[in-house]
This record gives sequence, C-alpha cells and structure tokens, in this order.
Amino acid sequence: MTTDTAPSSSKPEITRGPSRWPRAIRELLLHAIIQDRVLKRAYPGIMHLLIFWGMMIQLLGTVINLLQYPLFLPIELPWPRGTSLLWFELVMDIGGGMIIAGLLLALARRVFFRPTYLKNRLEDGYTLLLLFTITILGFFAEAARFLATQPAWQNWSPIGNLLAQALSGAGVTIGPNAPIHAVLFWTHSVVGFLFIVSLPFTKLRHIVTGPLNIILRPFRPLGELDTIEDLETAEVLGAGEIAQYPSVSLLSFDACTQCGRCEDVCPATISGMPFSPRELIDTLQASMHSTLMGENGNSSDTLLGGFIDKEYPWLCTTCGACLHACPLFIDPVSAAVEMRRYMTLTTGEIPGSIGETLMQMERRGNPWGLPREEHAPWARETGIRVLQPGDETDVLLFIGCAYGYDSRNHAAGRALSELLQEAGVDFAILGSAEGCCGETARRMGHEYVFQVMVEENMAAFKGVRFNRLVSACAHCFNTLKNEYPHFGADFEVIHHTELLAELVSSGRLQPKTQADGGTFTYHDSCYIGRYNDIYNEPRQVLDSVEGLQRVEMPRNRENGFCCGGGGGHMWMETDPNTRINQQRLSEAVDQAKADVVVTACPYCLIMFDDAISSKGMGEKVTAIDIAEALSAKKAP
Repeated sequence: MTTDTAPSSSKPEITRGPSRWPRAIRELLLHAIIQDRVLKRAYPGIMHLLIFWGMMIQLLGTVINLLQYPLFLPIELPWPRGTSLLWFELVMDIGGGMIIAGLLLALARRVFFRPTYLKNRLEDGYTLLLLFTITILGFFAEAARFLATQPAWQNWSPIGNLLAQALSGAGVTIGPNAPIHAVLFWTHSVVGFLFIVSLPFTKLRHIVTGPLNIILRPFRPLGELDTIEDLETAEVLGAGEIAQYPSVSLLSFDACTQCGRCEDVCPATISGMPFSPRELIDTLQASMHSTLMGENGNSSDTLLGGFIDKEYPWLCTTCGACLHACPLFIDPVSAAVEMRRYMTLTTGEIPGSIGETLMQMERRGNPWGLPREEHAPWARETGIRVLQPGDETDVLLFIGCAYGYDSRNHAAGRALSELLQEAGVDFAILGSAEGCCGETARRMGHEYVFQVMVEENMAAFKGVRFNRLVSACAHCFNTLKNEYPHFGADFEVIHHTELLAELVSSGRLQPKTQADGGTFTYHDSCYIGRYNDIYNEPRQVLDSVEGLQRVEMPRNRENGFCCGGGGGHMWMETDPNTRINQQRLSEAVDQAKADVVVTACPYCLIMFDDAISSKGMGEKVTAIDIAEALSAKKAP
C-alpha cells in the first residue's frame, strides 16, 4: 500500500541532523581508517595501507613529542616514560619503516609493472619523493643522535640503530656537540612543513578531502539519482557549468587521486569507446580549479563545449561499476547525468536518437512509441486479473515497457505469468492504468518527463491495495524501489528473481527438468546486482532446475560486466566496433564456454539477442530470461 507523498527535500538529498552522524562515523572508521575498499585490490591496498598507517603513527608520535614541551601545555606531559618510552620508540621506528616499504612498493608499481589505467604525472613523483625525503631524513637524524649520545635503549629503534651502525662502519663519527644532528633535525622539520604546504596543491589533499567526502556524501540508495525539486520554478536544471554542481559534488571531484580503478572496470572504456570515468572526474576537477579557483576566483572557460565535449556525458551506461570500485565513493554517474539534464532541459542539444526516444515518451508514454492498447498482449491471453480502483491483491505485477512492448520479451512475460499461476500466487496487474516508470527518461536527463510519469503511476498505485509489488525489469525494479519513495511510495518492491526463489524454496513451484542439456551462465544485471545486491536468488533459482549445468563468467556478481543497454544506450546509435554487448557475449561464449545466457532483465535480453544476431552466433548460443529457464522453455 502507499501513503501520501512525503515532503520534498532539498537537492542534493542528504540525511541531516543527529541521525546522520552515527553512520558517518561508522563509514569514516570503515572506509577511511580501516580502508576496506582500498584493500579490495591486494597489492595497491597493502601499499597504501603501509603508507597511510605509517604516516598516522609518525604524525601521532610527533604530536606526542611536541606536547612534552610547556610551549603547548601548561604542564609537562608525563607520558611516555620508562618502559612505555621504549615501546614508543619501537612503534615510531616501525611506522617509519612502513612508510619506506609502502613507498618502495609504489615506486616499483609505477616503474616496473604499471597498469595501463594508472597514469604517471609530475605530482605523483613529487609526492613519493617528498614522503621518502621526510622519512629518510628522520631516520638519519635519529642515527646521528645515536652516534652522538650512544643511549642504552637504542636497540628499541631498530631501523635508526641499524643505520647508525652502518654509518659507524663507514667511518662516520659524530661528537655530542656536532651540529650535524641539528642540521638534519631542522631540515627534516622544514621538509615536513613543505608537506603541509603542499597539501592543497597536490593529490595529497585527498588526505583531507577523501574522508570528508566519505562522511558528507549523500547517504541515499546507490540506485537513486538526485531529484530536481520544484521543476517549474527551479533556476538551475542540471549542470552546464562547474559552479552549478552542488558543493558535495565539488568536494568529491577534488578528492579524486586518479588511481584509475574506475577506468579499469568501466565497460565503455574496456570496449574501446572514447570515454573514461577517470578522465571525466579529472576534467571536472580541472574545470573547478581553473574556473572557481583561478585569478579572482573566476574564469571564462566553459564546462560543456569547453573542458568537456557535449557528446561525452552520453557515453556512460550508468552501470555503476565505477561506484563500486572507487575507494572514496566518487560518483561519475551522477556527474554525467547532471550534464545530460542541462542539455536536455536547458539547451536541447542532445543526440538525435535520444531526442526521438524522449519524444516518444512524451507523446506515447513509453520509449517504444507504441499505443498503450498494445501493451502486454500476453497478459490478456493468459487471463491475468486486471485491478480496478478499490480492488485488492497480494502481489501487484508491474509489467513495465520492455515486457509490455518488446516482442522478444513477450515470451518471457508469458513464462513468468504461467509460473506464478502454477504456484497459486494471488497476483494481478494494473492493465491500462500502468504507465512507464520513467527510468529511461531520468537517466537520459529528462527529469520533467520522469516526474510526470511518477505522478501518474503513484495515482494508480493509490487507487488499489496490495502487499508487494513485483517487477521483472531490473530498471523498473530499481526505480520503483529506490526512487519512488522520494515521491511518497511506501510499499515493498521485490524483483521477480526474489519471488521465484521464494516460491521454489517453499515448494510452491516445481522447476521443470532441462532435458536438452547445454551449459548455462547467468548474467548479473547492473541494476539488480551492483545497485541492489541481488546475486544469490537468481543462482538459487537456476540451481534448482534438474539437469541444468551452470557456470560462471569470469566477471560476475559485483564485478559483473554491463550488457551495454543502461543509461539510455539501448536507444542510442553506437559504433559497431565498440559495442559493449558483444564484449559480454564473447566472455560468455569464449571464456565461460556457455551455450545459454540467462538474464533477469529485459534490456539485457534484448542486448544479448542483438549481439548474437550481429555476430551471427545464433546456432552457437541463445539468450533466455530466467523465467524461461525455470519453466524449461526455449528461446522463441
């Protein structure tokens, strides 16, 4: 059931007040201190953790040393003393050693086995050299002190002591009054201050901006975009200039370290398209520095058509791979969509195929441009009950446009409805009252069309009573679950794979036997996988089918590879040499050795069918919906 529309919040949608901070602190500890997302990749993760924790140890130790002097406190800090001082010296030495080890790993990675997505820049070398100089000067200052004073506890500083022994073995002697220790100490201090001065002007600023972005970013569902409030009166629609991005977005752009993890997983980049989320954020950062931080804080440089080509934002498939890869939660998807909004709602400068699709949605109410009377003929043929105002059902099946208008997906919709009828599920549809959910319009940047469609669907939802809404389309599912609540939806939304898994596990649905053999592989749709963490249920459904042999593609679950149909790309004209769906099909056939690709999203099914047809592989591989796999039906 639904309730009245909730009050609107300001853009961007950020949880404020006391309720926000427990989560913010938890996220800070997990992602900034423990750095779990950095550690997803072992080598760079360990490298960064050594440098980070080594620096934290040295920083805290330096603060403790400074507090020994009454210059900072009215009393002398009584710690560390005695045994605790020995342990303090040991931990400080270990911290310095961690920095050196991490820097050597970083140097080796950049010089000897640099991945293609990692770019070498002057500031990268400067940063490594600066950190190395600070640390090595500290060890030499410590070694000089040991040579001059010969303290009984110097073995508790193993690295400094080892260096002192090496210098002594080389014939170096330092007297108690020799100035060399003071020279090294002050040189170390000056370079340390140089580090502080360099923070705002180099990638070292991510030490500050990274944790700030982690705790200040919008805590909304991953699959939800910002909402433009009060469309009729809003002065800014999207972002055509860098200053039109909200402050939290500018903070995220400045937090980027150009590590390249987003580029390494981007399906557009991998497929050879002239797009990279790393380059997008880098360009936005450059625009921000030039425009907002230039002379007098202003510059005539433009963002769209200047720093960024107007075609560039349309190359993103909004698959979310970059969102999962980024350790600092930087969001290239939203950045691209904001520029799309500006071009769609303000200037009208959009690709022709996008314009045609949006025009169809405005005129006909769906991206296929077909009349509503032609929606889901299979629903009438299978006798599905159509709800009238005031009617009630347990499960409301939201068919969506793809299952309703695409001829290939008609068979998938029929298979799903027959399974639900077989299991005795009390379900019904809205019939002609169901409209497009608006997802395609929103990802293409037409927020107005999206909000009109939301309003129409919300009116239809409020006119009937139901316990759960089920969608078989990954895009409808994500939009209804994560974006409609902003407009007042308070009902439970589940994907049809979740419902099918529930029916199979409860024994209400008996899977048919796959008698034809063959090897099946499941393709993780981005919008039910990465955006909504539905990975196990589809696999449980497939594994329940007797005789079905399932294999995994190399890139699966949260590391799954996009089909190329998201973000409006199913409606765009793309270069046949850089099509993402062909990359994914090759992975299924050549690497997983699969005969059947199973999808749980109608867009994915369309994209796989298109790749199979364009590559002439119809005799070698087929693509089917998971409902068809469960009912042992062949692709039409």
